[in-house]
Formats: sequence, structure tokens, C-alpha cells
Amino acid sequence: MKELKCILLDDELPALRYLRTICEGFDNVEVVKAFNNPLKLMEEMDNLDFNVCVLDIEMPQMNGMELALRLAGKAIIFTTAYKEFAAEAYELDAVDYIIKPIQFNRLKKAFEKSYSFLMTKGVSKFIQLNSNKGKILLQFAAIAFIVVSEIDKRDKTVIYSDESQVTLKNISFEQLVSLLPKDDFARINRQTIVAIRWVHTFTHNQVTLLLNEKKPTSFVFALNEHYRKDFISLFGS
Repeated sequence: MKELKCILLDDELPALRYLRTICEGFDNVEVVKAFNNPLKLMEEMDNLDFNVCVLDIEMPQMNGMELALRLAGKAIIFTTAYKEFAAEAYELDAVDYIIKPIQFNRLKKAFEKSYSFLMTKGVSKFIQLNSNKGKILLQFAAIAFIVVSEIDKRDKTVIYSDESQVTLKNISFEQLVSLLPKDDFARINRQTIVAIRWVHTFTHNQVTLLLNEKKPTSFVFALNEHYRKDFISLFGS
């Protein structure tokens, strides 16, 4: 599995094709999808598995910096023909800022920075998110699993290891996966993320969590075919 899963955005088709050609020359980079319309990217991004986004800045429908604000947890690489956007780009915590025309070695450096950013991000022990209780610090060690809210599908319910819960407001599973430590959590179906530490048993199509050995309560979830390989790989199988 490739380390960097990338989406590309440039409203000029020749520039987009050129960018895609360069990106496909890197062994550790998978181009998930290329867009020439930022609004189309907005429509699809919650259904795409990616951790890096190479964004053009000047576009007619939406400024690339406006779009970057909606890509929490992703490594952002800006591309532009204009140097005057550099300061603003770094204020948005962009990983890198490349002046066109894009060169292979320059993009290679940006991808290396992206990899470092994504690895460092996982060192944190918590993330700050919006919830039904206001801003919370979601402690990774306390999470047992995360499911779709029964009240609003845009929200996600976190079940802690003590079986208490909190609802995260208006966040996608793709965003959560990008924010959680990748070796400690796994998405096992379209509606569930589990903490690996609480996995008690699993089969080809089912995962069982046991949160307290002194209590008989267990939680059983379907293991979807789409997520099976990545899940099993976390156990060295």
C-alpha cells in the first residue's frame, strides 16, 4: 500500500495532466483522483481516501486557500504561478508552496515534507473537535470505537472504553481516519472505526470488541471486504 494518497486540483487541464504525470512517477504516491473544478472536489472529498492534496490557488469557482480550510488533517501542497500568496499559504499550515512550472525534484521535496507531516501528526495523544458538548479534547487512548450518529448521519458517536459517549459534530469518517493514529485505529466498514487495542477476536467478516473482561458485554461489527486487507495487516497477518 502506498504511503501517500493524493488528490490533485488545477482548473487548467494541461497543467493538471502534467501534474498527474509527474505524481505517477513517484513510487510512494498514489493519485486517487484529479479534479479541474474545486466545487466537484468538495462534493466528492468525503468519499475519497486521501491524505495529501496538491492545490492550485487561483481558480474561478473557489480560491484554493478557501478549500484548504476544509481539509483538516491533510497535507496541503499549494501550486501557483504567483509568489505573493506564499505568506498566506504558510499561515494555513501548508506543507509546501511550489511556484509553477512544477519540477519533479521540487515536488519530490514537497512529498517528503508531506510524509513527515503525516507521521508527526500521529504523535499527538489527542485532537480538538466540535461535539454536542462544545469543543472537546478527544483522547486517543480512551476511544473504543466510533460509529455514525443515530440522530444525524453527518455526526459521529464516539464510544469510550468505559462505555460513555460523545457525539462529534459534522465530521466525516475520512477526516477522522486522517486524524487518528493509523496503527491504533482501523475503519472496518462504512459506519465504524475501531481501536485496535480493544479487538478481542475477528473472523473473515466480523470483528468483536471486548472492553471489560470482567463484564460479558461485547460489541460485534461487520468487517467489510473493502477494509478487510488493511485491517488484517495491522495484526501482521
